[in-house]
Amino acid sequence: MLWCGKVSKDYFCLNYKISVQRFLYHLFSGLYPFAIKLASPFNNKAKLWVKGRENVLKKMKSVIKREDQIIWMHCSSLGEFEQGRPVLEKLKDHYTSYKILLTFFSPSGYEVRKNYTGADYIFYLPADSSKNARTFYDIINLKLIIFVKYEFWYYYLQEARKQHLPLLLISAIFRKEQPFFSRYGAFHRSMLSCFTHLFVQNEQSVLLLKRIGFNENVTLSGDTRFDRVIEIAEQAQSNLLIENFCANSSVIVAGSTWLEDDKELAHYVNTRSSIKFIIAPHNIDLSRLDECKTLYKKSIFYSSLNASTSTENINTIIVDNVGMLSSLYKYSTISYIGGGFGEDGVHNVLEAAVYGKPVVYGPEYEKFIEASELIECGGGVSINNALELESTFDHLLTNQADFDQRSQASAKYVYSKQGATEKILDFIYKNRLLTN
Repeated sequence: MLWCGKVSKDYFCLNYKISVQRFLYHLFSGLYPFAIKLASPFNNKAKLWVKGRENVLKKMKSVIKREDQIIWMHCSSLGEFEQGRPVLEKLKDHYTSYKILLTFFSPSGYEVRKNYTGADYIFYLPADSSKNARTFYDIINLKLIIFVKYEFWYYYLQEARKQHLPLLLISAIFRKEQPFFSRYGAFHRSMLSCFTHLFVQNEQSVLLLKRIGFNENVTLSGDTRFDRVIEIAEQAQSNLLIENFCANSSVIVAGSTWLEDDKELAHYVNTRSSIKFIIAPHNIDLSRLDECKTLYKKSIFYSSLNASTSTENINTIIVDNVGMLSSLYKYSTISYIGGGFGEDGVHNVLEAAVYGKPVVYGPEYEKFIEASELIECGGGVSINNALELESTFDHLLTNQADFDQRSQASAKYVYSKQGATEKILDFIYKNRLLTN
């Protein structure tokens, strides 16, 4: 009786904790759209978030046929889309009788990829609520659901479980600081339990999940981003304007830069007229482009470049468009990745490393396993300030042996990690989650 009493008490406490946390989540998920709407007159991203969700379920119902068999992939933003893209495109090729639905949470993903031809339907994800989730599942004939990396929307996950739909999380990565692994993490663990299978990037994630009881439905697959950057590199087209600009000079491509990065770079760029620089800011709104033009004294916007443009007194191109950066790294002698001087940390180092050149970035990189591993293998270099940046660039441009070693290490690292996409596709095929 004592044992039964203890079990009953523990069960009650667990359910009580989940109920409280679910209530708080429900409160937050209801207030969040309201807060975004209040901010929308003053913030363009918030305005796009609100506008994109106006009557979105009605729009879905009007264009998606109920008889369509749908594979749904959801991504938070542009980075997660690029991560999931190899899987999405393989599914489209292999399972031709299915339609692809792609949803985004963030405008920075949707607005860039709303015309992507690899999906049949592209929408913002309606705000997470019990009503929206039920309506969403009622109007769409879903056969397979894939969430990318770290998207956890309680009502959408719960509805998938109720309807016994196969639900995969791919390229996931977990850290011990996340709520899943805390003593108060029952609610978050309940979301994890909705997934049919979890494909994770590293061994640490496997071990963390085992600690909380996820033993059978976890696969160490690696990160599908490696497959994606290899695909991009192998399909990269030539750009004659960039080739003519670079000529036979050493070239430093600085991608996804923020103002903090540009301030560290500016002195080096302005005092090395023999080196060519390509600067691609992370945001390309007018204020950011003006900041770059002010800092880089001998610069021109890419949009102003044409075959007859004289670049005799120009050593810097500022890229004022989106979607071009990943193919520009092929022209780099050294690549610099932005974000490492901000709290959020460095951006995607793999897009540059795949081309087999040294990759340099700021000190905030430890949250990103690939940035840490790139340094460990010798392909990456972290710098703390402008002086270290300048000495690192000068050293790599004059020490051929070290340059060659780091270049080889970068390419070897990326190519050694490919194959995650095939592991996911193999699981889908062997478990007959889809049939042609």
